[in-house]
Amino acid sequence: QFIKAAPFSAAIRQHANEIIVHTGQHYDGNMSKIFFEDMGIPEPKYNLEVGSGTHGVQTGQILMRLEKILLKEKPDYIVVFGDTNSTVAAALAAAKLHIPIGHIEAGLRSFNRCMPEEINRIITDVISSQLFCPTNHAVNLLKKEGIVDEVYNTGDIMYDAMLHFLPLSEKRSSILKELRLRDKGYTLFTMHRPENTDNPERIKAIFKGLEACEKPIIYPVHPRMKSILKTPDIAKYIKNIKQLRLIEPLGYLDMIQLEQHADKIITDSGGMQKESFFLKRPCITIRDESEWVETVSSGYNIIVGAQTKHISDAIRNFNPTHSTSNYYGNGNSALIISNEIIKFIS
Repeated sequence: QFIKAAPFSAAIRQHANEIIVHTGQHYDGNMSKIFFEDMGIPEPKYNLEVGSGTHGVQTGQILMRLEKILLKEKPDYIVVFGDTNSTVAAALAAAKLHIPIGHIEAGLRSFNRCMPEEINRIITDVISSQLFCPTNHAVNLLKKEGIVDEVYNTGDIMYDAMLHFLPLSEKRSSILKELRLRDKGYTLFTMHRPENTDNPERIKAIFKGLEACEKPIIYPVHPRMKSILKTPDIAKYIKNIKQLRLIEPLGYLDMIQLEQHADKIITDSGGMQKESFFLKRPCITIRDESEWVETVSSGYNIIVGAQTKHISDAIRNFNPTHSTSNYYGNGNSALIISNEIIKFIS
């Protein structure tokens, strides 16, 4: 959510006093501090220091700790991003205190209620005062659920971030040189969704599929995966992938350089599915569905789940050459959203 917060924060500070609350879930420095440094996001006034835990523990802790801050600060409005435990907990805290809520990245649906993110989205959309959708498809999904008031197709705020930070990353990032990589000479891999990381059989099937890759596979390891990769049952699968290179998590500027120059991207991240689309890089999605349907219909994203054969086939044969349509706006989403919020609270 840091990536979404960067352009919005810059836009809203032109009109209002902004208080940033960091829930402290990303306790790894490379997953948090570097994002603030890379993207120029102001230091949070509060850090809830929730850390890791089950969904219930995280959501409950955020709800309790944030409520105290809201009672103290008495904000006119609260903004939440995406579909995390932070999103739904903050929305619930605000709703109970009758504080208007703006949900950025509203209206997304995977139609898989086994995903915690899907539950978070649905609840947040129902209780939000304003819903800022990244696509017309998201607007239509909300309409089918009977949500039509204060619903806006603003375009995707991550496209704002990409347009702003890509030139900066080209100047500042030296990650390709540091890792001794050449353009289109490697595959970028990430995995962090609980549907994968909490299921050893899915992890094994995914790693087995990666064996088909002949180029180096660069894998910035999410904190959630570090201990899992060390377990004997999983470690033996890692050893079979001679081309796999495990590296520490990276900041946004380094990551978009790796994405831009990768031959292919293999991921379960929603954000990277979109970034692959923006950069016209082939994306192999290791999930069973995607809420970013436009990336799939464009031909730049293929859904392979945790099926070893499908992953292997995509690594060998998925080479889209389609031209992409502009599904995600014109890069002025943050401005549109901030203007609508100011009108709402004025």
